[in-house]
Amino acid sequence: MRGVQFYNLPLRASRCHPVNSYVQFLVDNWILFLAALSSGTMLLLPIVNKGAGGASKVSPTEAVQLINREKAVLIDVSENAEYASGHVAGAKNVPLGSLEASNDLPKNKTLPLLLVCPTGARAARAVGLLQKRGFEKTRVLAGGLRAWREANLPIEKSA
Repeated sequence: MRGVQFYNLPLRASRCHPVNSYVQFLVDNWILFLAALSSGTMLLLPIVNKGAGGASKVSPTEAVQLINREKAVLIDVSENAEYASGHVAGAKNVPLGSLEASNDLPKNKTLPLLLVCPTGARAARAVGLLQKRGFEKTRVLAGGLRAWREANLPIEKSA
């Protein structure tokens, strides 16, 4: 007898390539790797969302506090027609398309900016553009102008 047999298969010393053994280990323990991957994804997803264009969102009441306490500047990134139909009282209109080259933004880049649009989606995209220009304290009004209206806060219309 040349070697030990197990279930009628001869056992021999395995001299397979190390990569093959890693692949075999992965195949044998796929459920553990799946659990680790999903757990890691759930842990990192909030961090990634906040860091990548996901500026911190504030409710209308928090927005009022920012305006009153920290002198936040309201920037409405809606198009001109949307702005004219109704906007937050005291907001400057700087459409998203002209945001990068606009001179209507405050010179003091340490002032907090509160970005508003009809739903909040366009304002969230504008955060990245403003952060590239050096405005680090940018916030988005969660729910946009609709949430502002629902909170019964003042709205202006342009002529």
